[in-house]
Amino acid sequence: MNFGDLLQYLDDHSGFQILDGTPAESIAKAKAGTHQNPIAAEIIIAAAENLGLGGEADAIERVAFVNSLGKIRLKYMADDAPVEGFRTVEKVITTADAAFNEEALRERAK
Repeated sequence: MNFGDLLQYLDDHSGFQILDGTPAESIAKAKAGTHQNPIAAEIIIAAAENLGLGGEADAIERVAFVNSLGKIRLKYMADDAPVEGFRTVEKVITTADAAFNEEALRERAK
């Protein structure tokens, strides 16, 4: 799966606005600090930076993606952190897991 496909899946299935335009536009807006959803922007930036992703076409793996969100997850687990941030990060992780499961099932069916 590539980064753009994952972002699109997260936007379609997580219940949270992850995209601000296309996946490529969303990545650019997150990096520029102009993304409409600041939590989604944090998630996009964390994945891109921690995984060394150059853009939406870069391949991404399940464990690496989840691990890339570790610091954000801890940030939103703090007692004084907004609950919405924690809910978003947790839902993104479980939705990403579903995306990778669906991809694995498609591959097996071939």
